[in-house]
Amino acid sequence: MSDPIVATESGAVRGHRVGGIHCFLAVPYAAPPLGAGRFAPPVAHPPWAGVRDATRHGPTAPQPRRDGFGALDMSPYFGPGWIRGHDYLTLNIWSPPTVDSSPVMVFVHGGGFVAGSNRAALYDGAAFARDGVVMVTVNYRLGIAGFLDLLDAPRNRGLLDVLAALAWVRDNIAAFGGDPANVTLFGQSAGATIVGAALATPEADGLIRRAITQSGSGLRAFSGEQAERVALAAATALDVAPTAADFGAVADDDLIAVMPALTGLDLATVDRMDPLAGLSPLGVVSDRRPAEHRLAPVDLLVGTNTEEANLYLAPQGALTSSTDREVRDTAALVHPDPDALVASYRAALPGVALGQLRSTILADALFRIGSRELAEVHGNAYGYEFAWQSKALEGRLGAAHAVELPFVFDRLDLPELRGCRGLLGAGEPPKSLAAEIRACWVSFARSGNPGWPPLGRSQRVHRFAAR
Repeated sequence: MSDPIVATESGAVRGHRVGGIHCFLAVPYAAPPLGAGRFAPPVAHPPWAGVRDATRHGPTAPQPRRDGFGALDMSPYFGPGWIRGHDYLTLNIWSPPTVDSSPVMVFVHGGGFVAGSNRAALYDGAAFARDGVVMVTVNYRLGIAGFLDLLDAPRNRGLLDVLAALAWVRDNIAAFGGDPANVTLFGQSAGATIVGAALATPEADGLIRRAITQSGSGLRAFSGEQAERVALAAATALDVAPTAADFGAVADDDLIAVMPALTGLDLATVDRMDPLAGLSPLGVVSDRRPAEHRLAPVDLLVGTNTEEANLYLAPQGALTSSTDREVRDTAALVHPDPDALVASYRAALPGVALGQLRSTILADALFRIGSRELAEVHGNAYGYEFAWQSKALEGRLGAAHAVELPFVFDRLDLPELRGCRGLLGAGEPPKSLAAEIRACWVSFARSGNPGWPPLGRSQRVHRFAAR
């Protein structure tokens, strides 16, 4: 059986068949961002002659290696790191071979706005294609090229890349069997925050019919004042002016090497705390956060995991070793009156261990409160909680950030996810839970209803846990 060939507006691409699914890898949606172009809006990819090979993974955005995460192996999440090559603004596409006008799902990966790619092992879209969905995963600019705010450059270039990818999907996805009028944009962590920002961006109108945010937030945006501090720190460390022209002359390796100099910056202002609590100095920049905007009139599914912040504490042993001082220090990152905040959590959670208290404070600030506000401003969103407990790290990881992803993509069989250091831990994870959560995502992509009432009518949050 011959390999599938599809004509796009830039030229034809040749994919390959995997278990009856058509798979196309590293399909360009925008031109390579080079030199000063790294700080410019994305532009159309030049046409190519003949048939472009789309059977192999392509380059990834410049980024530091981040698979090490304390005692936890996060390589299936972050992927292979920086695979060098200029043509990295690309999509991976999985499609059912015999169905036309299928719902389309476009996934935006996480990684703290500085790492990750659609090459990560978790993001194989074959399971969705088997369920009749055209699945698309996106690479976008990361780090300084994607999110450093410069006065003479457009803001949020990584977000602009995602919008360009959605425009490409609108114009080309029918040739892959997808329905351009039924596109669900979804993402996890930084990717979910980008999804929320897209919903508050007028340029996204007409490109998205539905959206899913997995562990995102409608509040995680840097103000212009905060972003200016980061830009000045980067410029000082590189000994350049904070302009696109000067940064455009800096090599990618040097842009990556300067990132450690941006950690630990004091980004608190009169009216805002650091939106990422020191986890990353880069992210979406907006003086009005997504939850303060009019959101696009789309169907929305919003959710978080029960113990999100365990990911940032358990791999380093801090879930069991946290002190009163460290709990207060964490509260100081997210609230102007840390003592009052800690006192309120102690009253609400009497007797809870210090590490879990710290985890709950951080999880609320980074994910739960902002997700709730995003749902509230939408007015009729669906809510979920992922509560399955991973046994990783001798049972300490729990329902942490990112643990739902192997279930969403049905990647429970990945060896790197198993064992004490793997995201899923020891033992056999429940395949029925993977089938359940993916069926809900597919149902939502088809009809806008994941299978339970929206928050506006019931206030019911659907809970995913092994039965």
